[in-house]
Amino acid sequence: MTEIPNQSNKNPARQNEFILRLLSLWRGLFSVLAASGAIAPWLGIFPNLRLWQGLLLTTTLGLASIFSAIAAAEIIKRRHKGRTISLFIDYLGLVACILIILQVGGVFIGIDALAEVFGRSILFLLAAFVGYLISAAGDYFESRSTTQKILRQVGKWIVLIGMVLFLLTANIFQGLLAIINKLANPMGITAIVSLIIFGLALWGMWREPTASALKAKTNHEQMLNGWLFLSPNLLGFLIFFAGPLLLSFYFSFTDSDAFNTPKWVGVENYAKILNITIKPLAAPDQLAREALDIQVYDEVGRIKFGNGGILFGAEDKLFWLALRNTLVYALFAVPLSVIPALLLSNILNSKLPGMKFFRAVYFIPSIAAIVGISLVWQWLYNATIGYINYFITIGVEFWNNLFNTGLIDPKINWVSDEKTALLAIIIIAAWQTMGFNTVLFLAGLQNIPGELYEAATVDGAGPWDKFWRITLPMLAPTTFYVVSTTTIQAMQVFEQVFILMNPPEGPNNSTITLVLYLYRSGFQNFKQGYASALAWVLFIVIFGLTLIQFQNQRKNSLYE
Repeated sequence: MTEIPNQSNKNPARQNEFILRLLSLWRGLFSVLAASGAIAPWLGIFPNLRLWQGLLLTTTLGLASIFSAIAAAEIIKRRHKGRTISLFIDYLGLVACILIILQVGGVFIGIDALAEVFGRSILFLLAAFVGYLISAAGDYFESRSTTQKILRQVGKWIVLIGMVLFLLTANIFQGLLAIINKLANPMGITAIVSLIIFGLALWGMWREPTASALKAKTNHEQMLNGWLFLSPNLLGFLIFFAGPLLLSFYFSFTDSDAFNTPKWVGVENYAKILNITIKPLAAPDQLAREALDIQVYDEVGRIKFGNGGILFGAEDKLFWLALRNTLVYALFAVPLSVIPALLLSNILNSKLPGMKFFRAVYFIPSIAAIVGISLVWQWLYNATIGYINYFITIGVEFWNNLFNTGLIDPKINWVSDEKTALLAIIIIAAWQTMGFNTVLFLAGLQNIPGELYEAATVDGAGPWDKFWRITLPMLAPTTFYVVSTTTIQAMQVFEQVFILMNPPEGPNNSTITLVLYLYRSGFQNFKQGYASALAWVLFIVIFGLTLIQFQNQRKNSLYE
């Protein structure tokens, strides 16, 4: 009898070929759809779309169209590059559809509504947790199978009842109906259908037969798995950091005020920030209006010498005052938080008893909330009842009684005197940052080989020679990191000033900083275009200072 060939072995290959053709067709179709969407903003289809939104949509869909076409061609040629590009596009499309569904369905607003009723339903959630504990307790009765079975069954029923009651009291089902009703529109339906398509395409490309047909290797799969695990962090970076960063760069060339459509003004914001003038003074006390065009410039400061001087004027006086205060703050706060930390770390690196306790004590200010710290220091700085002035008064009285001098109690108005307001903030920052820098220096010290110190001791080197010739050079990478990060943090000072000072600008603008001025321009005066320009100028200043530190580190490196 003639044996009939078994055709079932050919079915998987045919099915996989059909899926590959279908996926290739989807890639080509998506390329056409994305290209159509890329030109849609400029055809008047979206009349309410702003310029930056149109540019963003065009750029995104245009790139998606190009890469999708490349992926389709690569899939036809049975190359793994097409699979990689397809997985990338479909994954991003899936995430985008989920975000659109959440937004259109009002899920983000619904979370706020859930928070309002969560208090009355939390008991049922706790009951479900108790049920889980009862079920888990059954594992301790392996020798008594009946008791173990009862505990597990009772625990499961308690969990089930608790979760059902939690959902009912939290109005979850009503919320789901509300979400479904909101999604019953063209945008919502399109997002749902697109979600299904992207999901199926992603599954089709990820499956093992497709990977084998496109010649996937082990390193390909490892690479894709690595990118998959990194994707939440990368997407968060793109959505919440890189995206707003590029958007702020665009806004810096507009007159955006957060309410009206922004208009392109070119470099006008930057010109206003950097527009300064220097005029000679005929006399040290010459009036500013006699030397400056007061309709354009304000006096920033003057240098007096001899019978004249130099007058500095700027179109935006507050920016230059903020830059001066920020640089002065960094100039004092950085050394005061780095040099004591270096000395303190050498002490804590010793084997004296109680060192672990002191390490923790010095680190506590670094993990404490800035708001709480600022409020505590606000009481300490109080001119009438503050402990700082109280101890100064006691010290003055003790000195006068001991040496019979007439030293006068200064009664310092720490936060209300323009001469000491910035100093008060510097002291807080140095105190708070020193502990963290100490831990970093301590880690660097513990990585220095002990043989170096032993060899130096044999050669007759003393503690001071060891510190200068071994400790400091070997700590150069750690010192560079500490100084760089502390400088960047100092240039971005905001919280301490905003909380401690009232008003935050301080007396006669003595404590206004760049970030504080940026905040006031963008969120109080609603000049968000100008605030974006200020942010980029601040970035350039910080980048310049960091670049100088990099160059200095390379010159002094032990490994050059």
